[in-house]
Amino acid sequence: MSAIIRAMDEVPARPAGFWIRAVALAVDAAVFALVQASFAALARALMGPPAAGVGSSHPSVALFTLLFTAAYTSVLHVVAGQTIGKSLAGIRVVGLDGARLTAGPALLRYLAYYLSLAPLGFGFLMAGLRHDKRALHDLVAGSRVERVPPRRPVRRPVVTSPASGTLQDPAIRQASGPCPGV
Repeated sequence: MSAIIRAMDEVPARPAGFWIRAVALAVDAAVFALVQASFAALARALMGPPAAGVGSSHPSVALFTLLFTAAYTSVLHVVAGQTIGKSLAGIRVVGLDGARLTAGPALLRYLAYYLSLAPLGFGFLMAGLRHDKRALHDLVAGSRVERVPPRRPVRRPVVTSPASGTLQDPAIRQASGPCPGV
């Protein structure tokens, strides 16, 4: 019986479309930019200014930023199903069966981001063109992005005990009327 009630309470997940996913990606890109700036400042503090022909930062900054973005997206998709941007946008990444991603598909999804970006970002635009709202990296990794269903407030019944009182009630009630023996 409880399985039937639980199934009735579940709301079918709506796929997240292109624009809400773009907002989440913009927030995550801001996190990546902040981390890259932090790595660049740390590299300048530890190793001094970069060589003249290297560019504006040390090559190690690009490597550490790449490793951070891989760990950030993969680990957060495995642990919470969403990155900071997806959490703020109210969406999450799940497998096709609705369960959280495991480490393999989460890492594959991250690597497929570059495949989605390669043909002028068309892999990302697929989320706006397909009926199921899955982008190229979702198809490669066997994942989908859905809106987080709204939480219903838990209603708990108020339990009152006939013997319980409040702090304002006296601990010993006085009998009304004359007292026997007086």
